[in-house]
Amino acid sequence: MRILILGAGATGGYFGGRLLQHGRDVTFLVHPRRAEALRRTGLVLRSPFGDVTLAEPPLVLHRDLAGPYDLIVLSCKAYGLEQAMEDLAPAVGPKTAILPLLNGMRHLDLLDQRFGAVHVLGGRCIIAATLDTDGAVRQLNDKHTLTFGERDGSVTPRLRAINTQLDGVGFDAHASNTIVQDMWDKWVMLATLAGVTCLFRAPVGTIVAVPGGRAATLALLDECCAVAARAGHPLADRTRETAQAFLTESGSGLTASMMRDLVGGYPIEAEQIIGDMLARAEPACDARPSVLALVAVCLRAYEAQRVAAG
Repeated sequence: MRILILGAGATGGYFGGRLLQHGRDVTFLVHPRRAEALRRTGLVLRSPFGDVTLAEPPLVLHRDLAGPYDLIVLSCKAYGLEQAMEDLAPAVGPKTAILPLLNGMRHLDLLDQRFGAVHVLGGRCIIAATLDTDGAVRQLNDKHTLTFGERDGSVTPRLRAINTQLDGVGFDAHASNTIVQDMWDKWVMLATLAGVTCLFRAPVGTIVAVPGGRAATLALLDECCAVAARAGHPLADRTRETAQAFLTESGSGLTASMMRDLVGGYPIEAEQIIGDMLARAEPACDARPSVLALVAVCLRAYEAQRVAAG
């Protein structure tokens, strides 16, 4: 199976690197600057599950891309999807499966419109990773899960083939017949985590330790859960309880990657994670201000200031 990984940053570099390490036919679609760095240093993974340096990883620039590929894994930031779709279009053939690992849900509509829903799987990854200053991919925790599935819940020949490719490659891979619900579960958790850590510029443990912090966190979680329920994807009681415990853990140093990007002055997935959640909530909102709306204003103000500063 020919696999194209769009991007070799923290997420694509990690999962694609593990696939390559275990002998899969992987090529990374990258920009020239990243290609130059990878040709110089190789793809370096630093992880609790073992470090590895993959010399001369297969790379392709968008101008040289020739398809089709059997599987395309999208690991870009959600705000980069439109350019990503342009770049990968030559790799999409009649039988290509596209596996997006983006945050939120809006990307499914955009991918369906561009390539047709028949090509687009559901996907979710759980990993905390970043690029070190030397370009190495560094895993920040001990979770590296990739979940995928047909959005209608069916078990198809292509799903079985993908499952075979992702089996035994050094990370946790799971085929799911509830992938859309899985994606909603992650979105609710992520929107709450990103919302409170960006709004208060602090990790979870600090937020819940101050007066009103726990209540604000749970209020935002409630709002996001209500949006999911209105969309027909309510969180199961156990999933919600797990999220609540995770988001209110005493002493936790957990922050969202969005907060780290915000503190660093980088672009953020404000509209894809928070703005879209708010848009889906607004038809049912009353006149009272919500935590979700407050977070959206905070992030939009940051983005406006960042853009204005050039």
